[in-house]
Amino acid sequence: MLDTYRVKLSVTELTDQLMASYAHVGGINHLDGKNLPSKTAIASITCDLLRLLFPGFFDEKPIHSSQLKVEIAGLMDSVLGRLADEIYKSLEYAAPEKKMEVRDSSRVAHALTLDFLSNLPHVRELLQTDTEAAYRGDPAALSKEEVIVAYPFVEAIAVQRLAHELYRQRVPLIPRMMTEWVHGRTGIDLHPGAEIGSHFFIDHGTGTVIGETAIIGRHVKLYQGVGLVARSLSGGQSLRGQKRHPTLEDAVTIYANATIVGGETVIGTGSTIGASVFLTQSVPPHSLVTYETTDIKVTRKQHRAKSDFQI
Repeated sequence: MLDTYRVKLSVTELTDQLMASYAHVGGINHLDGKNLPSKTAIASITCDLLRLLFPGFFDEKPIHSSQLKVEIAGLMDSVLGRLADEIYKSLEYAAPEKKMEVRDSSRVAHALTLDFLSNLPHVRELLQTDTEAAYRGDPAALSKEEVIVAYPFVEAIAVQRLAHELYRQRVPLIPRMMTEWVHGRTGIDLHPGAEIGSHFFIDHGTGTVIGETAIIGRHVKLYQGVGLVARSLSGGQSLRGQKRHPTLEDAVTIYANATIVGGETVIGTGSTIGASVFLTQSVPPHSLVTYETTDIKVTRKQHRAKSDFQI
């Protein structure tokens, strides 16, 4: 019976079929021209950047303090070369009309990478405030070390803050590749363009979405499933560069599954937004926003004989 259904295809024929798909559907890198940044390379570089931000937390082997400087110097040199290569690809892809000489593009990429890496101490200072906010805001946290090693939020905000620095430098493609990589790992979707203040914390985190033009103040706390989203994307590319996502002022708390919509929407300082609220308008400082619903009804179940549960 197997012989009846057996299709004898050679490797050459299978390859020809796949090559035809490439030609018809697309979806391949610019093999004969300027290549896009490599997803694998960006993932590897992002992992190493986390190692630079949190020495010892993302390493399989412990690092002794006497070897720390040597380890960091070696890792920094590796990241510098690899990231400069990927930034070079992104610049070449995004601005082919400039037709820069290879040496000029390479020089710009190297300079951008050095500038980015020089901001790592600043990023670490911000992350220290995020870790502090998570520890102080979650009674389940045993220590700041547990927050770093076990909370997916820390990994998500660390990568977002790194990617934001590249976004500010107008490096194409790579910032979004970094945040989408960590989105896949944590379920937390933070666009690299979002401006996020110090002492930020997302409790649990899964399903949280923060759009590109969102602005978030200091000491803001969100819960899982919160969305800071655009009112409508029907305008497509014509909306590029416009403020599309909400602004949260300092000390705002937003509970699970609430959705805040629109670039003109401002949540005032010290406000609290209740769970599952859908909000399309600004609220003044120190507001409490909740739904008015009917009371939950709790009644005693009727007693049923044991035989009622038998099949």
